[in-house]
Amino acid sequence: MNDPWYHEDISRPTAEKLLAKAAQDGSFLVRHSESFEGALALCLLYENCIYTYRIFINDDNLLSVQASAGIKSKNFEKMPDLIEYYKQENTGLVTHLRYPVERVEEVEGQAVETGAADVADSPAKTRSDASRILVNEILAQRLEGVDAAALAQAPRGFHKVLCDYIERDVLKDAEHIKATSMNMWQLRLLLSVLTKGLSSELIQTMSTLEASQSLLDNQPSPGGSMQNQIASEAGVRRLLSTAGELNRMLASMDNQVKDYKPEASDTDIEDRHSEIAPVTFEVKLDSFGIFLKLHLKVDIEHGKLIVKKSKDGTEDKFYSHNRILQLIKSQKFQNKLVIMIESEMKKSQRKEYVFTDSKKREGFCQLLQLMKNKHSDFPEPDMINIFIGTWNMGNASAPVDIQSWFLSRGQGKTRDDTAADIPHDIYVIGTQEDTQGEKEWLELIKSTLKDITYIKFKHIATQTLWNIRIVILAKPEHEHRISHISTSSVKTGIANALGNKGAVGVSFMFNGTPFGFVNSHLTSGSEKKLRRNQNYINILRFLNLGDKKLSPFDITNRFTHLFWLGDLNYRVEFPTQEAENIVEKIRQQQYQELLAKDQLIMEKNDKKIFLQFHEEEITFPPSYRYDRDSRDMYNYIKQKATGLKYNLPSWCDRVLWKSYPNVHVMCQSYGCTTDIVTSDHSPVFATFEVGVSTQFVSKTDPNNADSPGTINFLKCEANLKTKSKTKFFIEFHSSCLENLVKSAEGENQESRDENLMVVWSTPPELIPIISDQEYLLDQHILICVKSTDSYESYGEGCIALRANSNEIMFNIPLEHRGEETGTFSGSYKLTISEGKQRERTYDFIQLEKDEMISVKQSKTNTHPELPKTGERSGRAAMRIPSQLVEEAAAKARDRVPLPSLPDNSSKDDSKPSSSIPEGPWSKTPTMSNPRAESPRSPSQDQTPVWMVTNPLYEAIDQTQNSILKKEQAFSRGLWKEAPPTAEKTPNPFLPSANKMAQPVAMKKSNLQALPLVLPPVPQGRCRSYTCSEVRSSAFEKPRAKQAATVADLSQLSAPSLSTRLPILTRPPLPTKSLKVLELQHGVKDYRDSTELPAHTKQHGNEAVGQQTSVS
Repeated sequence: MNDPWYHEDISRPTAEKLLAKAAQDGSFLVRHSESFEGALALCLLYENCIYTYRIFINDDNLLSVQASAGIKSKNFEKMPDLIEYYKQENTGLVTHLRYPVERVEEVEGQAVETGAADVADSPAKTRSDASRILVNEILAQRLEGVDAAALAQAPRGFHKVLCDYIERDVLKDAEHIKATSMNMWQLRLLLSVLTKGLSSELIQTMSTLEASQSLLDNQPSPGGSMQNQIASEAGVRRLLSTAGELNRMLASMDNQVKDYKPEASDTDIEDRHSEIAPVTFEVKLDSFGIFLKLHLKVDIEHGKLIVKKSKDGTEDKFYSHNRILQLIKSQKFQNKLVIMIESEMKKSQRKEYVFTDSKKREGFCQLLQLMKNKHSDFPEPDMINIFIGTWNMGNASAPVDIQSWFLSRGQGKTRDDTAADIPHDIYVIGTQEDTQGEKEWLELIKSTLKDITYIKFKHIATQTLWNIRIVILAKPEHEHRISHISTSSVKTGIANALGNKGAVGVSFMFNGTPFGFVNSHLTSGSEKKLRRNQNYINILRFLNLGDKKLSPFDITNRFTHLFWLGDLNYRVEFPTQEAENIVEKIRQQQYQELLAKDQLIMEKNDKKIFLQFHEEEITFPPSYRYDRDSRDMYNYIKQKATGLKYNLPSWCDRVLWKSYPNVHVMCQSYGCTTDIVTSDHSPVFATFEVGVSTQFVSKTDPNNADSPGTINFLKCEANLKTKSKTKFFIEFHSSCLENLVKSAEGENQESRDENLMVVWSTPPELIPIISDQEYLLDQHILICVKSTDSYESYGEGCIALRANSNEIMFNIPLEHRGEETGTFSGSYKLTISEGKQRERTYDFIQLEKDEMISVKQSKTNTHPELPKTGERSGRAAMRIPSQLVEEAAAKARDRVPLPSLPDNSSKDDSKPSSSIPEGPWSKTPTMSNPRAESPRSPSQDQTPVWMVTNPLYEAIDQTQNSILKKEQAFSRGLWKEAPPTAEKTPNPFLPSANKMAQPVAMKKSNLQALPLVLPPVPQGRCRSYTCSEVRSSAFEKPRAKQAATVADLSQLSAPSLSTRLPILTRPPLPTKSLKVLELQHGVKDYRDSTELPAHTKQHGNEAVGQQTSVS
């Protein structure tokens, strides 16, 4: 249909946007239905609301609008007749059709690409559309895109013969095909001309191969020479026959050479070399501020961590794998690691080690993780490692050596050499413009992995679409764990009928975890960003992977982990005249300035593509467009038949992922190689550590119904971006449910942001098939909000199940066909049977919450959010012993230094405050000048104050007391620093002093509020504590409050010292009298003078000394 109101396969949200833009009652359009295959949807705007009517085609090919029960529908032979009928008034619609909304014909100067469903589901329509496209024009366009350098290498006259075929002869072949004749005579004639002389060269090559084959085979093949067996046919058939015989001969010789290898050698080599040799790391042990040089040796095969004083020395001590409880990585110091070790007394010991750099620390953690996995008592893994690689091969053959790609070596975030030999569990390799045969490419990958790991990896799946290919291999021990393998492909080339652009995908189940992998090659050209976005939407809709029961959901919600890789072809948006500046910024590694104009990042931030997908930070140079056979120069000028074309260096090759909420996934490396130079693209690699669920077997009797598990949704609300006034219901999908569950209709309410709010006061109760805690905490609930009239989805989302005695709140985004459609919020309560939760392997490594980071988060994070991807799972606290967690967390917090505060005590003080050293490798740590802080009143903090029994001592807040303990964790080396200068504070009893202190107070009022920091508190003997003697806040009170009691003076505090001070056990000093305070804080300020009176100088030194000793 060429009618302007027919929009073919646009999405429902796009149709609503077009109607909202029309903004006239009676505006309408027709699109394909999303809920019923083969049906159409009539969308009508009336009173700022959109009404949708389904149009069905019956067995007699008659069209009719769906009517209510008991009402006979009217049939039409053609769609224009139906539209003309409903343009009349009072025909059963909410209003008659008046204004057709025309479709947008062009995007970026070229025709809009519609959905690929027409190609797959409607062959008659595909032929009709293809007949409207001139074949010679399409081929002429493709010929213009051929690289001029490739045409220059072709024989003389090749370009002219090809042009003649496109202009004249291709139409003749098209007529032959239309007449049901499969013989394309003109194409055969063209191939005969182009391959002239090739047949004779093949026969000569075959004679030499036959002589070589006779050396390997003592029994000659019957019938004499292969040359005599070739049929004496002329033209292309003889050439194909010769090439086929040559291919079989080469394969036969390859098999004969392989047969000469002893059968047992491969097994012996694999058993001998698959073991990982012990690796030694040079570290420094932090022992009470003193750093000792040590060597840690990781012996994976024997499950031991060996500690030695020298690299080649004898073994001092070792810890078995079961005694290593946890690794805690510091976020502030990237080379610092805490190891929690179980002592002989069944208590945990904390060992702090500092590595030479962060990569060594990561390699050490990966080796210990592998050691824990290998010696685990559980038969099924709960965490696996995945390698993902993508490479546009540029229509060139791959080099013999591609090991650096699989070893993640090159530029960017790479693996340390100590962990490079660790084999991954699954390898996913995606290629584009790959002209090699499937078998040839697979053998190269398997042989490369065997050379690296000495393991024969098992082939899981391969899917190819033209020159786009994805290959997946896995360790042999995982072969029985992988099931439900599915493959699919989608064409997004010209008219969505050509496979030069598109995507291939593979999905499977690993035990109980569904995985999806998509390799795509999107439309090229810097100016074709919108077309690439449309390619992405089409792939989402038509790539048929995963569980077929989840038909309402696209591939982004069908898998626990979905990885998207390939040549996405998104460029950097700079003018062509900026090419030299771009290259210069790349040389200077100023990638962030270029990434600010990266099309993929900008479109993703605008929520147009890859909603809720993640990508590791890019720290490697653009992978395109290099000069072939080199990585020293970007060849960004391309000579084409139509003139010069600029291809600015860009990050075309990417790896992104999306996982269900509250599951473990961590990107360990992301970069590109530097030594594979056969293509103008560099291969890109990424490695991941992901959590998986096991094939669960319930430990309870299934017939015992005393405590069945339930999932009770207490209240649900959907905020939908729609103008529709239909009713909605919810579908609940999950592998833990026997069948999908539908809710009742929700109540529509108006929203403040002009969206539609739908409320379900009593959602249905969900009964899981297994109520064990270990099983349910690995499950997720997929929800789909659908309309009651058209059964079309208005948004899909995913909810993670968590255990809690109280109700659990959630607020998740909704999306449909790659577009954001609203939010879904509410609460639920999970009732499950009691049971011990299995300790997860990925919880073995945790991130330490440094004080500086936690202070920032306390200011910025006002609402709780799900754990970010890259951090450990939020369920980690439940899966390790509670005593160990509390002890490890407490010790980790006590060891973290507080950030130093600048000294703002004097306006003329220009002495710079030194910061905390970068790491423990620094020999002479420094100390910053302290600043006096007055504690907040209990009414401001709204926290209970703990009062000591002695009335002479001050009140201490419990939260302040915890901060005091943290501040005592500073290095002993800070004692060598000069004592800080006491801050100038106004005296409440001296008016002149108050005047002098006013400018300072005004300056402080303009400063940003800093975190409250109090000095360390010495421990008293009589179950009481005291604070320092330097007062500040009370002195700022008016003179009218001179009769303040000792309790009033108890709110004074000393300046914070960024030092590590020992806990004193001597009795506390009494509070100073008012007379002493008057003498100490005189009218004249001597701090800026080089000469001090004897008595004043003596008092000042005493005060400082007293402050240092007491605090």
